[in-house]
Amino acid sequence: MVSRSPEPAVATAAQPAAPAKTHAVVLTLMVTVFLSLLDTQIVATALPRVVSDLGGLDQFAWVTTGYLIGGSAAVPVYGKLGDLLGRKRVLIASTVVFLLGSALCGLAQTMGQLIAYRVVQGIGSGGLFISVLAIIGEMFSPREGARYYGWFSLTFGAASLAGPTLGGFLTELVGWRWVFFVNLPVGAVVLLVLSTLLHLPARRHEAHIDHAGVVLLVLTVVGLNLLTGWAGVIYAWSSPVIVGLAAGSAIAMVLFVLSQRRAVDPVIPLRLFTNRTFTTVVILGFISGFVGLGLINYLVLWLQTVLGLDAEESGLALTAMMLAVVLTSYLSTKVIGHTGSYRWFPALSMAVFAIAAVLFSTAGPSTGTLLAVVYMLLFGIAGGLNAQALSLAARNTASMRDIGAVQGTAALMRQLGTALGVSFFAAVMSGRLGAGLHDRLGTSGVHIDKNGSLAPEVLAELSTPLRVELAGVYADSLRVVFYAVIPMVLIGLVVSLFLKDVKLAGGHAPTEPETSSAAEPAGSVTRGDS
Repeated sequence: MVSRSPEPAVATAAQPAAPAKTHAVVLTLMVTVFLSLLDTQIVATALPRVVSDLGGLDQFAWVTTGYLIGGSAAVPVYGKLGDLLGRKRVLIASTVVFLLGSALCGLAQTMGQLIAYRVVQGIGSGGLFISVLAIIGEMFSPREGARYYGWFSLTFGAASLAGPTLGGFLTELVGWRWVFFVNLPVGAVVLLVLSTLLHLPARRHEAHIDHAGVVLLVLTVVGLNLLTGWAGVIYAWSSPVIVGLAAGSAIAMVLFVLSQRRAVDPVIPLRLFTNRTFTTVVILGFISGFVGLGLINYLVLWLQTVLGLDAEESGLALTAMMLAVVLTSYLSTKVIGHTGSYRWFPALSMAVFAIAAVLFSTAGPSTGTLLAVVYMLLFGIAGGLNAQALSLAARNTASMRDIGAVQGTAALMRQLGTALGVSFFAAVMSGRLGAGLHDRLGTSGVHIDKNGSLAPEVLAELSTPLRVELAGVYADSLRVVFYAVIPMVLIGLVVSLFLKDVKLAGGHAPTEPETSSAAEPAGSVTRGDS
């Protein structure tokens, strides 16, 4: 019989560590997350030099894609391993994998090698992020840890702002390989501090690692990421490759769910979904990733094609939006920590998303730049309102032995939402754009290629009236994208109303699992440093 996890888990008080030691550990954990987030940004500005040295222009996108896929597949696996084997040793192991991948990337001699090593680095990166989330959850009660979750927002903002600048600086000063080598000395300090100062209660079960579940989950995640990245971009939706990926991913997903019903220690325990708050958080995380992150590229495209802003101007607008995400996320965690309540933040987030989507759907070439930036800021505020609120809600539902699985599942669903959102919006827009170009520019003698787009040299030769007409075509095409956002976030708004008004648990970090005996896995739990 499946037992329902208590909501929230009742914590047994532990003696807090000295404030100076605690702050040193938390700061080191944030540096660890910073390294993970930085490598999604820092490489972008170095890629032109990488291609110049290694060649492989047709493969360079995989330098980023491989990193992201490796991280996505690793997140839930590392989360569960932390629950079984101890979070400290899993964090240290993933840090070593990340640093190994960084060193190999810096030594790569071909584009193929670099892509393979980036996958290794991404696998380590996924472990860094989810292990730190789980460790914060183990060190502090949900309410006490709210302020530390807010630090994640500041770390994300710092990585987003510093990444492109630092990547360009290192590439010009000492070469692109140091974009990867720079992780090594920082990582060495992280390992030293964590090894000596971080002490957690060990949870040494007679571990039953779900090997079949791990393999099936990785196949599902990798298949879905490839499907969303290739469909309609590299391969047609009806091509054998895409059909095969869709079928293979679906089969792997079904087999994974079936395997979780039989596993002794499943990667994603299905009993978690008997908790209404957890299920609601997972759904809202998926929708937030689908809309909030999946839409970013199309907001920039709107600024450049509809308003005619250049890359620098649109980049500044995007930076302003990301700062809104960071500040709203940080301030929301402050309020949640003070009040102990997170319930209304996701609902408010979905409502603001809906307002921003409606405003963008009514905008066009005549919309002023300042007004467009205000609309962008609304998207940023909406994203920030649930960024950490959902993590805190997930943590509040978790028994101590399930923190990693809970956080890993929530993070995975947000990442899958992002991947599917990008693919979905591309499909929605491409069909409308191709038809619009043919209808409104085709009769003017403008050459439109077989994919329904304009070559750069054709764009450069367009007259002013045709450029205005082109802006209208893009506005109409992107309007359909915003129309598609509205029902998604309205569904999210309805779902968010099912969140229970459960106050964050207070006190200090619990030292023993709080799950009922019926839900405990086989094996004993012993105390120690792990």
